Amino acid sequence: MTGSLSTRAVDTPRHPLRSYLKLMIGALIVLALALAFPAWRHLAPVTAETGWAHSVYRDSIERVSALAKDDRNELYASQEYQDGKGTVLLQQADGSFIQVMQGLSKPDGLLSYRGGLAISQEGGNLPVLWMHGGQTSSLLLGQGVEQLASDGHYLYAIEDQGSGRLLRFDPQSGKTVVLRDGLNEAEAVAVCPNGQLFYAEKTRGWVKRLNEGGADETVWSGLNQPGYILCTEEGLWVSEDATHMARLLLMDKTGTQHVVLDHLRSPQTLLPVSPRRYLLAEQGRNRILELNRL
Repeated sequence: MTGSLSTRAVDTPRHPLRSYLKLMIGALIVLALALAFPAWRHLAPVTAETGWAHSVYRDSIERVSALAKDDRNELYASQEYQDGKGTVLLQQADGSFIQVMQGLSKPDGLLSYRGGLAISQEGGNLPVLWMHGGQTSSLLLGQGVEQLASDGHYLYAIEDQGSGRLLRFDPQSGKTVVLRDGLNEAEAVAVCPNGQLFYAEKTRGWVKRLNEGGADETVWSGLNQPGYILCTEEGLWVSEDATHMARLLLMDKTGTQHVVLDHLRSPQTLLPVSPRRYLLAEQGRNRILELNRL
């Protein structure tokens, strides 16, 4: 009998162990990818924009937050512990720091002021202190005061609250005036060399210019938790108080925005110490960075 020969594919049984191993390998790859990005965010080193260089100035300063230099050019730093555990440190000639004040609640602002040092406390309804001549006195009372600024006479303070205020203290009369209220986590205030005043609201991601005669102008938006601002001859600086991938930004006099440092962790105060040289407190890594324009 003649006829065509037909073929039939024979199914090969799958080995259950091989299928299991493939599933496990796939799951491990997905897990590795899921963990890689957070690890990279955490470990990525700080990078600087072309024309700038950075280095570690001092390390192992836990919870470092505010920086200031007094009239004698001595460097102070604060440790932002709460519940009366906060401190102010003074740098010694050998570069080490010693404690010169304790018992503070989240000291988040330091400012050279009227021959002494003004110190804010974010940890509640607490006074802004003035350390001078070996004594400490109260300047004004605020609720969760963060950054401080001065135009040479008035002292400005800003409150980090859901309905915070921008305050102006007159040392001659001892009176405090509320310039703005209803602010949302307003952590930063700065006075420019030309007298203009700026403030930032962290959760809204913007910086505004104060206009005492009308509505305030938004000059910078889309920021990631702006926590500190500084105005210098170079322009307006912002440090983003984000746990990861935070930046130190500069808007120069032409309005151009620069990412001067990237991959920071909770940067705080930026302090000019000499022409083209700054110190930056990086709280998330418990250190102070030095920044130089090349």
